[in-house]
Amino acid sequence: MIETKIRKVGNSAVMTLTSEMLAMLDAKEGDTLYVVRGDDGSLRLMTQDPEVVAALEVAEKVMDENRDALQALA
Repeated sequence: MIETKIRKVGNSAVMTLTSEMLAMLDAKEGDTLYVVRGDDGSLRLMTQDPEVVAALEVAEKVMDENRDALQALA
């Protein structure tokens, strides 16, 4: 477990991500992070938008199932 503090900067509350946290996320300064709330109330930080990932998985399945038709249209 890594501990971090919330502090005030201007009108915002910010949490500092240590270099160790960034490495765990495979993220760097300037990257976009997505926060997802779990059913148990927990929060997950992700470097990829889970909705986009899910949509891409569905699209890949549809393309696999319809490969011949899509090749004919290409």
